[in-house]
Formats: sequence, C-alpha cells, structure tokens
Amino acid sequence: MSPPPDPRFLATAIEAVVRAGDIQIARLGSNVRVDKKGDIDLVTEVDVDVERMFRTLVATRFPDHDVLAEEMGQTGNGSRYRWVFDPLDGTTNYAHGIPIFCSSLAFEIDGRVEVGAVYDPNRRELFTAERGVGAWLNGRPLQCSSSSLLVESVLVTGFPYDIHETLEQVISLFAAFVGRARAVRRLGSAAIDLCWVAAGRMDGFWEERLQPWDTMAGALIVEEAGGRVSSLDGSAWVPASGRILASNGRIHEEMLALVRDFHADRTFPRTAR
Repeated sequence: MSPPPDPRFLATAIEAVVRAGDIQIARLGSNVRVDKKGDIDLVTEVDVDVERMFRTLVATRFPDHDVLAEEMGQTGNGSRYRWVFDPLDGTTNYAHGIPIFCSSLAFEIDGRVEVGAVYDPNRRELFTAERGVGAWLNGRPLQCSSSSLLVESVLVTGFPYDIHETLEQVISLFAAFVGRARAVRRLGSAAIDLCWVAAGRMDGFWEERLQPWDTMAGALIVEEAGGRVSSLDGSAWVPASGRILASNGRIHEEMLALVRDFHADRTFPRTAR
C-alpha cells in the first residue's frame, strides 16, 4: 500500500473550497455579472473571481503544480501533481438565486485522484476524501446507502448544456429510469449529486457530457464511501469521457442493464462522448 499523500494537500483542498463557498455566499443575490458561454451555459463573475483566488493560492503554496479549472483551462508544465477545480458548480442555480451550488476540487498525483473536497456553503457541508483512507462529511465518516433494488432507490441526474439538440435521447433515458426507480431528482450540480450518493441520500447517479472538474472529486468521495463508479457502459470510468454512472454499488448492475437495454431498443445515434 502506498503511503497517504502529504496532509498539506487535503488541508489546501479544504481551505480552497471553503474560501470559495464564503465568496459565493457573500455575493449571492447581489448584482453579479452573468455572461453566456452558450445558449443556456452561464458564467458569472463569481466563477472567475473564485478561480483567480484558487490559482493564487496554489501558485503561492505549490508553485510547481499544474492546475486545470473550468474558466481558465489548463496551466502548468506537465507536473506529476495537478489540481482540478470547479469554482462554482451549479452556476445556473447560483445566477437564479437557487441555493444548490458548491465548489469542487480534486488533487491528482501521476494522473490518479488522491484527494477530493466539495463544499456546499448553503448547508455548510464539507465533503472530503483521501484515496484508501475514507470519505467524510464535516469530519464524520460517509457510507453509501444499502438499497439493493432500483425500485427502492432514489436516483439523481443532470441534463447537458446541449439538451436542446439531444432532447429526445436525454429525456427518453430519464423516463426509463423514472419508470423503474422509486424517484428521480435533478439538482443542477453534479458534484453535489455525487456527494449525496456518498452520503446515502441518493442511491445512484448518471449523466453524460460532463467535464473532469464536475466529477473528479465527487467520484473519489463515492468510492471511498463504499460506492462504485463506472462509465455508462460498465467500463472503467475516464473523467475526460464525460459519461459517468455512480451508485451505492448494490444497484449498479441494474442501472447498467437499464442503460444497455435502452440503447439496444433505440435507433438514434449515441453522442460522441
């Protein structure tokens, strides 16, 4: 077993996401500038300001580390250490004053996520994980749910920003899960979705066309809480693929079977991602 990562990495991750949450809450409901990256894909000045704060923190504390973040992309020189940051996950919620948003941060060593932190400032909930050590909510150990059947499970998902072009496929798969699960929810933050699976509030999550910063921290938190993460076809999950299915582990195969049967029964093309 490899030794745990330097404790400064988790401490920095916690500091960064909590500081991000403080900025988000301080400016929520104020006259925040909102711009468009696409027809329905928004970015606020808070997204940018939080990312600048984080980049300054890393540059000061770990100047040789790389950073990948949503608003300014990849910076660095190919270091074996990389921080992957979403300064504001749930931007559409935030821009509309809906209190479901967070900041999400993963830390990689040699391409493998070793530390994850997600902070929900509305509920003051800090989700953290270290690979091989465990996952926690405000310092208390996390454990996924014990639901073993889809019909007894509450699922959560999100819709991609190109949904206007892929409406039939997205809504049809959503309907298939609605027809088999106890309930399906949509919160508007993939990072919170994953953390709620880890906390046992949700039993499973799926989504397509996500970015690495949306999922990398939350996926580690799910795994360290005893859950399972894969691609939608059951293969090993690759963050850059954008396709993820996460669960408590007990309903994973049933969810995969539903997705497989759904695609087998339909003729519209799958998305490239």
